[in-house]
Amino acid sequence: MNNFTHLHLHTNYSMLDGAIRIPELMKRVKQQGMKSVAITDHGNMFGAIDFYKEAIKQEIKPIIGSEFYVAPNRKTEAEMDEISDGGNYHLILLAKNEVGYKNLIKLSSVSYTDGFYRKPRIDYDLLDKHNEGLICLTACLAGEVNRHFLQNKDEKAMALANKLHEIFRKEDFYLEIQKHGIKEQETVAKKVIEFSKRAKIPMVLTNDSHFLSMDDQSAQDIMLRIAMNKSIDDEMRFGFNKEFYVKSPAEMFTLFPENPEAFHNTMEISDKCALDFKFGNPLLPKFEVPPGYDTDSYMEKLVWDGLGRIYGSPIPAEVKERTYFELNTINTMQFSGYFLIVQDFINFAKQKGIPVGPGRGSAAGSIIAYALGITNVDPIKYGLLFERFLNPDRKDMPDIDTDFCQDRREEVYNYIVSKYGESHVSQIITYGTLAAKNALKDVARVFQLPFNEANEISKAFPKTLGIGIEEAVNTSKELKELSEKNETYKKIFQIATKLEGNYRQPGRHAAGVVISPYEMDAIVPLSTVADKKEGKRFRVIQYDKNMIESIGLIKMDLLGLKNLTTIQYTINLVKERHGILIDPDKIPLDDEPTFSLLRKANVLGIFQLDSSSGIRDLFAKAQVKKFEEI
Repeated sequence: MNNFTHLHLHTNYSMLDGAIRIPELMKRVKQQGMKSVAITDHGNMFGAIDFYKEAIKQEIKPIIGSEFYVAPNRKTEAEMDEISDGGNYHLILLAKNEVGYKNLIKLSSVSYTDGFYRKPRIDYDLLDKHNEGLICLTACLAGEVNRHFLQNKDEKAMALANKLHEIFRKEDFYLEIQKHGIKEQETVAKKVIEFSKRAKIPMVLTNDSHFLSMDDQSAQDIMLRIAMNKSIDDEMRFGFNKEFYVKSPAEMFTLFPENPEAFHNTMEISDKCALDFKFGNPLLPKFEVPPGYDTDSYMEKLVWDGLGRIYGSPIPAEVKERTYFELNTINTMQFSGYFLIVQDFINFAKQKGIPVGPGRGSAAGSIIAYALGITNVDPIKYGLLFERFLNPDRKDMPDIDTDFCQDRREEVYNYIVSKYGESHVSQIITYGTLAAKNALKDVARVFQLPFNEANEISKAFPKTLGIGIEEAVNTSKELKELSEKNETYKKIFQIATKLEGNYRQPGRHAAGVVISPYEMDAIVPLSTVADKKEGKRFRVIQYDKNMIESIGLIKMDLLGLKNLTTIQYTINLVKERHGILIDPDKIPLDDEPTFSLLRKANVLGIFQLDSSSGIRDLFAKAQVKKFEEI
């Protein structure tokens, strides 16, 4: 009875809706003897790479999909009527192969960039253009076919089913049936089964899984209430009973034993799906070089020109030796283009008078970065190691973080967009989570705990960075006592522990920018996220920085740094008031009055040295006498 696959499943990337964590899902699927499983998060593909990698690791076949929102008319039209979900219907799409995956990411991208109205939406015209390599299921009660059957608009339901049957080549369209103890589902299933036999359109059995086990239902209910700002006593317009969990094959078979073909069709669909991701191949955009050069030779020319300006002639033997070693490593790893791209936008910033930081992180260990003007620190003088930045024994992507004046960072981003094209450049998504302390606060609010009592829990929570609820309870005696105070408190702590770490909302990475050699929506799904401060939506890649790097796209960090803005403002004031132009790059690093201030811990306003009271105390104790000691 193990020949079954879950094809309708929401992970915690269905934010504040799905509560299934991917690693735990794979363990459960394996324990229950299933060989494959699908991901179909609401309106997004956020978790696709994470899901794929974990499935392969656990020797489970991953099926990549999404539950799309379909606009009732055209995706460009605002629909004010409450139809099902924000005025939209649901539809499951699964990728059979690489062509299907590319169509899936195209549809997902367009749903945000062109179709967003309350939800990311597609329409049937768009689906007709991008259906190859995809399998379509009619989804839950919010699916349009099922909704028409429920409303006794049977002719409309059958007409749409026949249309989808044609769109998906009469071989990759399935009528979905479900049973979660809901009366409306039974009504719809009865009509679907009858229509399926008459029209010879196959059925498939699914469980609309939103949590892993039956025991998780109460936590998932609280999570929905957090999302909707509801208390424990409020009536919910929609929710999930205990049947919406990841059931075993045996449990699934008992739902419609008289229609075994719907059960077995899950394996037919699974067998059709064969998507194989290739990880780790760098996808660098082409940097245009002057005639007579290739990427490597042009970078070498710029490097030797730069070294000549810095060291004069002859270039010291030690510098030459280090340069040859780094050039060989960079050329072998095929990263010359990356260095050319970074030096280009940094030089643009300098030419436009946009303050640029002297260098940050491991990239400061590269003589090549120094020669190209990417950094402004001599790695040989300060004994900095290139191998910390790039090592031929590792396949890590280069990662150069660059600081720009906070007020003018956007100019650098706009330059990159104008040079490589808007369709080739994007910012990166981040996922806000229900962090430990906030999870307790949110759950306490749902349980209507008085503010002063919720505040007591917050005050008792240890200030240790990144500490989880369980560890916090074991660390703080006061918090442990509160966690056992009464039944309500016990429930709050128990549910908050289950929800801790679940994704809450998408956001925009503060610095990450990706430049692609291809149009972005040909290789990754795009999204848009709201920025309340800016009052608009920004385009981002749906995959976070770790997922992006694993598929070969290279992230560049353009950080907006307030300190650079302050320094530039100070330079302008000194020039305006005293007629003196200060060049920060020419300030000596052995200035004794400066070190005297540092020894007194007068470090407010100095980048990273004023980051916390602990760092300031350390400076007072360390009594630094030279730059290297900082």
